[in-house]
Amino acid sequence: MPKTPPSAADSPSPAQQQRLQMADIARLAGVSTSTVSRALSGSTLVNDETRARIMELARSLKYTINIGAQNLRLKQNRTIGVVIPYDSATRQHLTDPFFLAMLGSLADALTEQGFDMLVSRVDAEQLDAAAAPFDTGRVIGVVLIGQWRHHDQLNQLAARHVPLVVWGAQLPQQLYCTVGGDNVAGGRLAVAHLLQQGRRRIAFLGDTGLPEVAQRYQGYVEALAAAGLAPDPQLQVDVSFLPQGGSEGVLALRRRGVAFDAVFACSDLLAMTAMNTLRQQGVDVPGQVAVVGYDDIELSSFFHPPLSSVRQPMREAGRALVAALLEMTEGRPAPSRLLPTELVVRDSSVAPAVSA
Repeated sequence: MPKTPPSAADSPSPAQQQRLQMADIARLAGVSTSTVSRALSGSTLVNDETRARIMELARSLKYTINIGAQNLRLKQNRTIGVVIPYDSATRQHLTDPFFLAMLGSLADALTEQGFDMLVSRVDAEQLDAAAAPFDTGRVIGVVLIGQWRHHDQLNQLAARHVPLVVWGAQLPQQLYCTVGGDNVAGGRLAVAHLLQQGRRRIAFLGDTGLPEVAQRYQGYVEALAAAGLAPDPQLQVDVSFLPQGGSEGVLALRRRGVAFDAVFACSDLLAMTAMNTLRQQGVDVPGQVAVVGYDDIELSSFFHPPLSSVRQPMREAGRALVAALLEMTEGRPAPSRLLPTELVVRDSSVAPAVSA
């Protein structure tokens, strides 16, 4: 007779599965399951050599050492992880002014609540690695700066109940909590302002493969449409957030031979290097080409000419991210939040257009 397939009720529960995995590790290491348990929890009763062997076996069996959940229950840890991914192709530096501003905002918000901050970096192609500080018990939750290109990996972390809040765009079928600026509105504000200044050939600089930038581009398109204009693909240049991206964008526009009288750049550093390159080419900014950036970093008001920029609410962002994460660590739901953006107008975008 054919065997009856096992029912769902026959499947081991997560706790039973964990015990089975622990028994496998014990068998392979030649120790008892209690020794494995002590080693995985960091007990000093297990010598270093044995602990190292057990940890290596646990990693090879993909055993989740979820000490973080235990620390949550026991209220023994007051450290929050802040993870800033990096693109392995560009290696965007942690010294980027936006990252520094965000870190400062989070540090202030955590200090107000009596928490410490642990900063780490992960490859943007492996965002699931952001959970490692929680799984190993070093932190009780994680703030991640940006979805980058792996929304799916973040959904997987949410599905296994990692306390995680992401600074970034709200996306369809999102399972995790996000706090972010209104990127669509920010794009609309920047481009509507340039249109009001009489500009009609507005270039867009930014990597639209990133969710936040894609939303800023959506705002760009909406503002053009409101003025009866269609976006020209030749005026859209995909560049990374590295500072030289602004220069690369301007040079790409020159190679294409397209006329433009304004630039909307998706970060202030991109805008600044774009302005420098334009000036080196003898172009008057803002007379011939007006420029608007994004983020309103502190340096924006001191640049020459002072840079118009879409301001993100950084102080409010840190507090909102921390508040949402602490709600999650207490077992309460934390809805996503969209924070308002505003345009700060300075000299880089207000001069009258000059005919070529």
